[in-house]
Amino acid sequence: MNYIELPARDIESTKKFYTQVFNFNWIDYGLKYSAHQLGEITFAVNAEAVAAEIHKPQDQNCIGPFVLFKTNNITLSLEKVRSSGGEILSDIYPYPGGSRFHFIDPGKNVIGVYQSDE
Repeated sequence: MNYIELPARDIESTKKFYTQVFNFNWIDYGLKYSAHQLGEITFAVNAEAVAAEIHKPQDQNCIGPFVLFKTNNITLSLEKVRSSGGEILSDIYPYPGGSRFHFIDPGKNVIGVYQSDE
């Protein structure tokens, strides 16, 4: 896999959010599409796409495709999501091999962040 595209209802607030949380740098391709390069993976946001239904808070499984970002400091990542305007859907919880949390981004996408036990 080398490409992930998320819906972005408000592309500018979505780009700002991911820049604040993950230090992304964006390349704009018009007014409704922008992308950030993560090594060999392109992470894009599209203002014309529609987000999937949001799962219930504290559920450990999402509806539809699910994107997880890896972090070395899950507590700091949660605080950055919260302070950047993300909505915490599932607080930090353990799962086999580590811990993770889910949040809702400005485009109404459910995204996860995990930290490995390794």
